[in-house]
Amino acid sequence: MYTFSKKLKTFSIILMVLGLLGVGFGFITSHKSFEQVEHLLAEEESHHGGGHGAASHEATSNHDTHAVDTHAKSGHADAGVDTHKKHVEHVQHQIANRPWSALYVAAFFFMMIALGVLAFYAIQIASQAGWSPVLFRVMEGITAYLLPGALIVLAIAVASGTIGHYNIFIWMDPEVVADDKLIQGKSAWLNIWGFTIRGLIFIGGWSLYRHFARKFSIAQDTAEDKSNFKKSFRITAGFLVFFIYTESMMSWDWIMSVDPHWFSTLFGWYVFASMFVSGITVIALVTIYLKSKGHLEFVNENHLHDVAKFMFAISIFWTYLWFSQFMLIWYSNIPEEVTYFVTRFQAYKLPFLGMVVMNFVFPLLLLMNADYKRIPWFVVMAGLVILFGHYIDIFNMIMPATVGDRWFIGIPEISSILLFAGLFIFVVFTALTKAPLLVKGYPFRKESEDFHY
Repeated sequence: MYTFSKKLKTFSIILMVLGLLGVGFGFITSHKSFEQVEHLLAEEESHHGGGHGAASHEATSNHDTHAVDTHAKSGHADAGVDTHKKHVEHVQHQIANRPWSALYVAAFFFMMIALGVLAFYAIQIASQAGWSPVLFRVMEGITAYLLPGALIVLAIAVASGTIGHYNIFIWMDPEVVADDKLIQGKSAWLNIWGFTIRGLIFIGGWSLYRHFARKFSIAQDTAEDKSNFKKSFRITAGFLVFFIYTESMMSWDWIMSVDPHWFSTLFGWYVFASMFVSGITVIALVTIYLKSKGHLEFVNENHLHDVAKFMFAISIFWTYLWFSQFMLIWYSNIPEEVTYFVTRFQAYKLPFLGMVVMNFVFPLLLLMNADYKRIPWFVVMAGLVILFGHYIDIFNMIMPATVGDRWFIGIPEISSILLFAGLFIFVVFTALTKAPLLVKGYPFRKESEDFHY
């Protein structure tokens, strides 16, 4: 039985405390008066010869993320003064959005790791894989974060449109909807009640499967027959169908709707690839950590090699989806579609292209060699690059729609990562203490323990 070390528990609590303090500081400092923002823009124009302010205004004027974008098209006589005022108010709103967005990005990132692991776990059971059962308890420990993590994501999203001032989802603002016929056409789906109810259904379905799969897994340890294994197999088949639909709808609701004028038919698969490879990577990192502490003696380099192969393969799959989505939109050159990528190239070129390097080039170079997949420190190095790359991927999905070119990796972003990293570590390693680290009655346990090439 694994024991949650005091050092790791203390470390996770320190991360959460530091994260909370930083997040609070981010919210406090994000409230700028009209005069402060006007002064800030004047300073930027003087430093950049008008370039930065003009670029900011151009980037925000063709983006549909906030109410001012809709209202700034009126042709009044005092258009110059009115446009200036609305631009300042828009930037003011973007600055206020930043801590909300940073919190949301980090919350979603850690939630999607747990959800990706749950999908991977289900696939192993449904396919009756023989190599992976020795890692099942690691997977079950990681998926313990799914319920609290998903509820937090949903709570932040709803709070940003109720407590906040529609900081993440523009379609929650009735003033914007009143002036935007396209969003009005989607209002049957994009409304706060529907959003909340669907979110609760998603979370309820995922969590119920996780609860019963874990229950049957532990019961199988002491069972004299294989009835619990058969029950787990049956509910897993149903869950995978449920997951395919709800993961796509979740990606539309929780991410794609921050840009309500834009859509991609590949988006559900694209988000799935990101969560899947992130989840598999965390399985590898947790396994290596536990192995280094003298646990998981039944896990050998062949198991690590197979996990690293999945890290490599799904990174290639993610790249295929990223390129397919980008290339088709770029080639068709439809204004409503290319706006999504134009915005990111204008103001997010470094993180946008950088995450492609981290999510494709690095995994390709680091994990192509079969021998390197068996070296723990090498897999850890590749895994950390992959995780950071996919955090930036989520960052690129959310931030352009909420903060425009006012993005920065600073206190709100780092603090949010620390907060949810601490919570993730605490929940996962607490869950690992609740059951033996080896599934004892699983039919393929012996095959998994003896797994080799």
